[in-house]
Amino acid sequence: MTATPPQTSPIASRTRSPRKTLRRALWRDRTRTAALAAALVVALIATVARLRAPLPSAIPRDGIAVQVERVVDGDTLLLADGRRVRLFGVDTPETKHPTRPPEPLGEEASAFTRTRVEGRTVRLIPDIERLDRYGRTLGWVEVDGELLNVELVRAGLSRAVLLSPLRPDFRKQLVAAEREAIDAGRGLHALPSQRVEQP
Repeated sequence: MTATPPQTSPIASRTRSPRKTLRRALWRDRTRTAALAAALVVALIATVARLRAPLPSAIPRDGIAVQVERVVDGDTLLLADGRRVRLFGVDTPETKHPTRPPEPLGEEASAFTRTRVEGRTVRLIPDIERLDRYGRTLGWVEVDGELLNVELVRAGLSRAVLLSPLRPDFRKQLVAAEREAIDAGRGLHALPSQRVEQP
């Protein structure tokens, strides 16, 4: 004859010790926290990869022809295909800040850019970095044989931004243009509160 296991009441089998209940709750919380952390890491990696992603391989190093629909401000363009382009290596005075008035010479910088490229076909030239943190395409814009980025700096309507890795040939042009604007006291370099030291 075989021995039968002792019978336990259904109520007793459902009751857990407080210690086991606490362990299960902590385990579930840790598992959820780990899953959330993993999802955040994956999302962060995907975002960084998207921001660093190169433009499509069809865009050669010497650029492509694009149609400028309108000028947003001195250093931002809207293309006919819907892309926003942020001019690389420059920083014109703000005109579109939601809580501050336009900065000195901001309207002049916008007008300078507008007269040169709005409604025109220009050459968009990529650099080492392809997108900024807002998803805008970073680039150099060539029009009538000149780089708009460099001409904004030469006119004193922008500062040269040399912090990011830049193509060496374009970096040299920016530095020379800023030196020329400072020496001539053009635009921003003529404003007492905006003086910029020579690079």
